[in-house]
Amino acid sequence: MKVGHMMSSDVCVVSPDDSLREAAKLMAEYDIGSLPVGENDRLVGFLTDRDIAIRAVARGLSPDSRVREAMSNDVKYCHEDDDIESVAKNMASLEVRRLPVVNRDKRLVGIVSLGNFAGSGDSRASQDLLQGVAAPH
Repeated sequence: MKVGHMMSSDVCVVSPDDSLREAAKLMAEYDIGSLPVGENDRLVGFLTDRDIAIRAVARGLSPDSRVREAMSNDVKYCHEDDDIESVAKNMASLEVRRLPVVNRDKRLVGIVSLGNFAGSGDSRASQDLLQGVAAPH
């Protein structure tokens, strides 16, 4: 199975110039823990609830600080036509629970998460991913 068949395609995106408050409100409204950061139709970062807590709040940034001050710039991603087993292994090795999904033009088309794998019916891929992200550090 390909990632494009199981990913979540309804994705909220924030701008690097949006406030952390705006990003946190979106996360709360949609009950999500991460947001891709886009600028000029390109994926330029990724912001998680952990980034807000660790990179922003713990460093004393205000809720009006910009997303760019807390986001991860080194964005890992997969392609919509990648096989789910290889993506699961990659996510496990990166120890991440979610990845942005891009097309071959590197345009954001979705997000794939641990939950998508659990619902995919591919128990091997789900198990590989869960073992990688749940392993003690």
